[in-house]
Amino acid sequence: MQTVTNSTSHTYTTNDSYLVIDGLSKTYATPEGPYRVLDNIQLTVREGEFLCLIGHSGCGKSTLLDMVSGFRQPSEGEVRLEGRRIKEPGPDRMVVFQNYALLPWLTAYENIFLAVNSVFPKLKQRDKVAIVQEHLELVGLTEAADKKPKELSGGMKQRVSIARALALRPKVLILDEPFGALDPITREELQEELLQIWADHKVTVLMITHDIDEALFLGDRLVMMTNGPPPALVKSSTYPSLGRAIAPDSWNSQNTTSYATKP
Repeated sequence: MQTVTNSTSHTYTTNDSYLVIDGLSKTYATPEGPYRVLDNIQLTVREGEFLCLIGHSGCGKSTLLDMVSGFRQPSEGEVRLEGRRIKEPGPDRMVVFQNYALLPWLTAYENIFLAVNSVFPKLKQRDKVAIVQEHLELVGLTEAADKKPKELSGGMKQRVSIARALALRPKVLILDEPFGALDPITREELQEELLQIWADHKVTVLMITHDIDEALFLGDRLVMMTNGPPPALVKSSTYPSLGRAIAPDSWNSQNTTSYATKP
């Protein structure tokens, strides 16, 4: 059972209440009685922030993200995005999973096009094609557009998954240990690419990871969840991102385009 409190006192100039997790609790029925896996979670994510949630396996991180994405409903409390309660999944919150979640019978291009066509059915065909091509280029997979998942490496599959999520112009990008299954070299490359994408488009990112080094490299802020029960009160901490500290100056440019805007 987990309790997380956001105690950061830093003053932000963007929307401080962009994504609000308010009194969130989750209880499951078991043969031994009710089992509470999350208890009174309080957390606020500002617009454009890259927040990393860290903790051991089984501490409730994925359950929390499932409720932010709308896959599960809380037993108590609520999640709000721009003041609206989240009750179901939606394209304004796109999830990138560790296992890629690509359709194996479709090519990289077709996996992305299917998502774009589903969310933006009224767009002209040429505009849909342009969005797909733009995001394949964004992740460096233009030449692999016609390959199916079985023909792609793990890193390439995850690039397709990231491109598919970003192509839908989400307000929040939810990353569920996206690099956990990759080798160290590919993992490092994708971390740097993800930071570049974030810097260019300033999409709000909520990411969970087991890796403290990864969290320090990528995140503006870290929130730790510890094992329970009993419940643990864990405070969030704001750090200068190591990735942005060593990145090119362009990564810190203020001339960015938000991904929270539909085409």
